[in-house]
Amino acid sequence: MSYLSSEGIAQLPSRFRANLINSVTGYKSCHLIGTRSVEGHTNLAIFSSVIHIGSSPALLGFILRPLTVRRDTFANINETGYFTVSQVTTEMHHMAHQTSAKYEEGVSEFTATGLNEEYLDGFEAPYVAESTIKIGCRFINHYTLAENDCLLVIGAIERLYFPDEIQDSDGFIRIDKAASISAMGIDGYALPVFIDRMSYARPGSEPSVLSNDT
Repeated sequence: MSYLSSEGIAQLPSRFRANLINSVTGYKSCHLIGTRSVEGHTNLAIFSSVIHIGSSPALLGFILRPLTVRRDTFANINETGYFTVSQVTTEMHHMAHQTSAKYEEGVSEFTATGLNEEYLDGFEAPYVAESTIKIGCRFINHYTLAENDCLLVIGAIERLYFPDEIQDSDGFIRIDKAASISAMGIDGYALPVFIDRMSYARPGSEPSVLSNDT
């Protein structure tokens, strides 16, 4: 078994270290965040850090790298107050990955990658038309992480779109039935397999497998 101490990790070549630490924590979410500037220029960027923040109110968050260079995603969110989160699917992950390229200012990743903008119900920011699960968010706040100057951006979920057939009767979303994929490290993608849903855990009782009703 391999072993690395914190000192050993710090001495690794930077790209090797980035690949290691980004992948060792396991499967991550895989989303495209869409924004539009006040001038109407659209931006699209892939993120593997979108996380659940709370259900009441419905909140999500994502991690943004330090603002030491131009970050169109944050600039647009900060100016307009809105952004979208579109899950990446098996059919679009090549195009989604390409959004990580550093395009010139004013170049829309939608146009550059061949993904299509979609505007729904008057929402200010563009969704990805090819995505099966789409979330419209209103910017709430951001926090600078003292440890590395990254930003935690918080959004309130104001719009939610998904196929009817992927939802269980208790509200649970079977994202595996939406062909949504997971991110592995910086540049890896995977299609996880659904195993089970388990009953609510209580002390002194054995958990059971819930029936699947989708």
